[in-house]
Amino acid sequence: MRADFVRRAGWGDAGERLLAGDASFRKYFRLTRPRASAVVMDAPAPQEDVRPFVRIGRHLIELGLSAPAIHAVDEDNGFLLLEDLGDDTFARVLAAGGDEAELYQRATDVLVVLHRAGPRAVLPGLNAYTGEALVDAAMLLPEWYLPAAAARPTPDEEAAAYRAAWRACLANLPPMADTLLLRDYHKDNLLWLPGRPGARACGLLDFQDAQQGHPAYDLASLIEDARRDVAPAVHAACLARYLGETGLDAQDFAAGFALMAAQRHARIIGLFVRLLERDGKPEYLPYLPRVWRMFEHALRHDALKPLRAWVDRLLPCELRRIGVT
Repeated sequence: MRADFVRRAGWGDAGERLLAGDASFRKYFRLTRPRASAVVMDAPAPQEDVRPFVRIGRHLIELGLSAPAIHAVDEDNGFLLLEDLGDDTFARVLAAGGDEAELYQRATDVLVVLHRAGPRAVLPGLNAYTGEALVDAAMLLPEWYLPAAAARPTPDEEAAAYRAAWRACLANLPPMADTLLLRDYHKDNLLWLPGRPGARACGLLDFQDAQQGHPAYDLASLIEDARRDVAPAVHAACLARYLGETGLDAQDFAAGFALMAAQRHARIIGLFVRLLERDGKPEYLPYLPRVWRMFEHALRHDALKPLRAWVDRLLPCELRRIGVT
């Protein structure tokens, strides 16, 4: 069926090779001709649905950002023909000695564009990653990490206390208008396109699960990466750039950033243990010390006092050592 789709899209004479797969059922193939290339997404139904990718991708392009252009669509069979944005992910460019400050500045500028778009950035019908949705996702910590660290199941009353602590923290969240959240906004899902100006130099991938929520969430995802230390100066510069370009209140945003960072870190700490125990994937454990350091830093903010008390009581320092060799 893919060959038929490629032929109908006018690329029947192109060479094809597998480009990548990911954790889902999706696979990607690069089509090449002497002076052109394109990418086919093969996302088989019913396991996958290409419609969110199409909708969000076209929306990002309308906002002036560099999502891949969509040249042909077969929704029923799960095929897309996409613009080929190349292989230069931020991860690869950074590993080759690329300019960290420049790359992270451009990625921050993408988030500035989303903020400046105001309500237009948020598509109708998107799920909200706010309130109980944030709490539910953060429950991975008491559900998976704490039992592994303490060598006993988490008592129901302590899981309930954890949930109550999160609700109390979120009650401290200063009001701030939602924006579009790309959700997995980090070096592996961003492409370096230096020939494009401004925010468009940051190519966007893996945005089909976009939701709406607090504007600090994607910035925390970017500069507090579970798998890479971002230089403190770059971290500070990105925060300063975002605040300077958006005009948001620095104190309110700092509280929101601490809450969003803590939520993400708590979820990832639990997720990495779940990947080990449920899925037999121990390769994520070496990242846990980094995530714990960032989680502990976020917990210092006054808005996180209720959660900090729970963590200090149930997870003292000696139980924060899983993954340390």
